[in-house]
Amino acid sequence: MKIFALRLKPEQDLKKSLKNFVLTNNIEAGFILTAVGSLQQATIRFANQNESHVLLGKFEIVSLVGTLSVNGIHLHISIADSEGITRGGHLVDGCLIYTTAEIVIGESEDLIFSREVDKQTGYLELAIYQKS
Repeated sequence: MKIFALRLKPEQDLKKSLKNFVLTNNIEAGFILTAVGSLQQATIRFANQNESHVLLGKFEIVSLVGTLSVNGIHLHISIADSEGITRGGHLVDGCLIYTTAEIVIGESEDLIFSREVDKQTGYLELAIYQKS
């Protein structure tokens, strides 16, 4: 397994920055090992909703999980506000870093992740291939 670490700075977009990092490092089968940080704006698509919601304020990133690949990214985030109220859902563009985001990514050297339309769900779902 390869391990990558990065720190995002204020005003950077969390998802766009992760996409760029994955493309720059040609990550084919990545996953979030750990992530902490804060946001000044969170854009999240809640469960079973078509539209994203923009939340303004100061938030702690309490969880970031999912898969990363040059073939597509699927991440979920949980954030907590100043009262500890937690919300979470599908990470979309528009999550802006407040002070920092410290992220550690693992990558399998034996696998390739792809995103392919699943006939049952109709969504782009994870397809896993063994490297030859």
